[in-house]
Order: sequence, then structure tokens, then C-alpha cells
Amino acid sequence: MSDFIPPAKPLIGEEEIEAVTRVMRSGMVAQGPEVKAFEEEFSAHFHLDRECVAVNSGTSGLHLGLLSAGVKPGDEVIVPSFTFAATANSVALTGATPVFADIEPDTFCLDPESVEASITDRTVAIMPVHLYGHPASMDRLLEVAKRHGLRVFEDAAQAHGASLHGTPVGAFGDFGMFSLYPTKNMTSGEGGMISCASDEIVRLARLYRNQGMEKQYHNEVVGFNCRMTDIHAAIGRVQLTKVDDWTQTRQENAAFMSEHLEGVTPPPVREGAVHVYHQYTIRVPEGRDHFAKALKDEHHIGSGMFYPVPNHELKPFQVDVDLPETAKAAAVCLSLPVHPSVDRAGLERIVTAVNTLAKAGA
Repeated sequence: MSDFIPPAKPLIGEEEIEAVTRVMRSGMVAQGPEVKAFEEEFSAHFHLDRECVAVNSGTSGLHLGLLSAGVKPGDEVIVPSFTFAATANSVALTGATPVFADIEPDTFCLDPESVEASITDRTVAIMPVHLYGHPASMDRLLEVAKRHGLRVFEDAAQAHGASLHGTPVGAFGDFGMFSLYPTKNMTSGEGGMISCASDEIVRLARLYRNQGMEKQYHNEVVGFNCRMTDIHAAIGRVQLTKVDDWTQTRQENAAFMSEHLEGVTPPPVREGAVHVYHQYTIRVPEGRDHFAKALKDEHHIGSGMFYPVPNHELKPFQVDVDLPETAKAAAVCLSLPVHPSVDRAGLERIVTAVNTLAKAGA
């Protein structure tokens, strides 16, 4: 029996283990010099040209970014429904209302036309997601925002190193958030990074993550404990030295798949975009769920359905809105493994299995 190919796999080496050991032995394990260094190195590595603030999760990063940008109860923020629930959750946690717009059929990212049609007199911002590692249509979204006097925030949880027309994601909006969860393109074990366009957002994000304090016991706002530890930052600093090679491998693996897959629709890459393939997401025209089950049961290949239930249908939201492209994507999307631990033999197995199942009408 062939070894199982998982849909995702955290990549942790001896260097990360040694970095954790070094921090543990130092006795300085809470937020400290490792976090500060990680923030600076992250910004420089991804050419963000702005200060970054490290926090304990991607969801915290979105939540604190929104609060720091002044989003408040009564406001509306336009988001995609076809994404992980953290995007909408973070808006709701501020007391504001997430308004769900449709996606483009090729990139799976926010459709600027649907966004424009969703604007009301309560709308204050647009928050696109660079889904699966493909940049959203930031040029067009920024034009919409400018016409209507709106702010733009970026959920770049899955898009470390992605770019559009030479500008890295996380450098377009008032803030951008990168997740550092174990299965992302790089990890700190758990964590998030907020890239901030203004000194005020930086200052407030640092306050909110640390109980509202800049100076100990002088609380300025009602804050949270969303600090990143030096242990996690040490892991992230090591991963920064590896992520470019991993990204190149993901792109090479994706290119191999797109060249050889048959009977399914591979993910296109828009002109001017750099896709970093957090997920390699195909469209299976019929029987997606059975197709995924057969991949696992018959060929020992894992896959992921991201995301079968659109956010607007989830129990906390239950919004009656017509999002046809979102509905289509939720029914047919399937993500295949292209992570760096998949070797050429593994890629060939995946291609053979997918083509066989597609031909058989699985």
C-alpha cells in the first residue's frame, strides 16, 4: 500500500527545535526581544515597508487590526463569504456587521462589482481575503474604495509572499494580517502578524495586544492578552529563512499539476499576480465529495474542502443573500497537496489518481 499523502503538513526542523531550546534556556519566554526581532525581520523579508505587530493568532490579528483602525458597533465591513469564518468573526467581534459579497469565479477572491453593489451608508471598509495564496484584485478594490470613501484592510492569512503587479500583499491596505498557524506556508507554531500602514494603528495594536498598556499599570484602553511569546517568535524567525524555498517548491509543484491534470479545472493565475499556493484548489465539475472520498480510500491521497459552507450560511450569521459564484465554489472546490513535502513521485501519484477518477466520472 502506498504511503498516505496528507493534504497539509507542518514543516518543523532541527533549527526550530534548537531555537526554542535557546529561548527556554534564556529564561525570557514571554514577549520580548525575539518578538521584536521577528516583527522587524518579517517586514523586511516580505518587503512590506511598514511596521509589523506580532500577536498570538491570525484571528487576533484581524480583530486587533479592525479595532486599531477604528471599526466600531454600527459599522459595516464588506467581506467574502467564501473563506474561513475568522474573517467575518473578527468583524463581528468589534460589534460591527460583516456584509457578504460574492467572489470572482477564477481567483476565488472578492468580486469588486459585487462589493460595490453591497455598499450602504453604514459601510466603512472592504476586507478582501487573498484566498489560497492568490492576491485579490486590489487595484480594482482600491478604486471602489476611493470612489466611496472607504478604507481597505487585507486578510492575507494564506498569502505570505504573494504579490500583485510587484506590490506584496499586506502592503495595500491600512493593515494586513498574516496567519502563522502550523499548516500555513510558514508558522510560528501559532500566531499572527499585523502589517500596519500608520503609526496610530501600530500604537493601538500594541496597546490592544497587551491589556491596553504601553507603560506597565498605565492602561489606556480596554485591551486583551494577545501577545506572542518569544518561544513562538523564535520558531517564526527560523521559518523566515526557509519560506522562500518552500514557496518556490509549492509553485513548481503547482505548475506540474496544472500541466498534467485532466478532467478538472486547475487554478488560473491572473496576469501580474504571484500565487504562493497555500492551497492548490481545483474545481471538480460533479460529485466533488465522492471524488475526495475515492482519492483517500482508493489512492491514499488527502484533500481538503475549503470551504463547503459559506460564511453567510453559518449559524452566527444566517444572512439571506444571493451569492451565485460563492455557491458554485462551495460545491465544487477541492484542494490537492502541493506542499513542499510532496516529492515528484507523490505528484505523479496525485495526477494519475485525479485523472483516473475524472475519466471514470467519480
